[in-house]
This record gives sequence, C-alpha cells and structure tokens, in this order.
Amino acid sequence: MLAQFSIVPLDKGASVGSEVARVLQIIDNSGLPYKLNPMGTVVEGSWDEVMELIRTCHYETVTGSDRVLTSITIDDRKGMQNRMEGKIASLERRLHKSLRK
Repeated sequence: MLAQFSIVPLDKGASVGSEVARVLQIIDNSGLPYKLNPMGTVVEGSWDEVMELIRTCHYETVTGSDRVLTSITIDDRKGMQNRMEGKIASLERRLHKSLRK
C-alpha cells in the first residue's frame, strides 16, 4: 500500500522545519521506501508497517506540541509492489517522455 501523510504541529508558528526533521529521521530509520514532496511524504509497505510508522511519527510530534494535525491519504491495491516508481514509470510510458521528479 501507498500512503501519503503530513504531520503539522499547530502551535509552532510558520516554521516547523525542526519538527519535520525529527519525523523524517524516524521515516528514514524505518527502512520502508519513501519519497518526500513539498507537502508531505509518501511511504510504501504493508498496512501494519505503514500505519505503525505514521503512528510513531504522530506521537513523536505530539510529545512537543499541544495540538497536531495529521493528514493521511491511502492507496491500497492488492498484489502490487514498487508502486511509487511503477506508477510514475507507467505515466512516462504513456506520455513517451520523462517527467520531473
């Protein structure tokens, strides 16, 4: 399954880079495939792996904030793997060109 998520501490003002860095360290240490984007992170794995990772990241953020907003979008397609790369490659084949990544 693929999950895109973002975690925002609502009581830290306009700059949350240090909080995001703490969460990204957890994601990187998880061993799951992931990609960053300007609005969140996409991670790939089993339901249990992905949800446990998001839970851990959320709770890490809650330890330093009074209010945290976590948004999650899930794409759960049975029998498919390597979808982060595969979905983009499929579109590139259809367009007959490379896309910006």
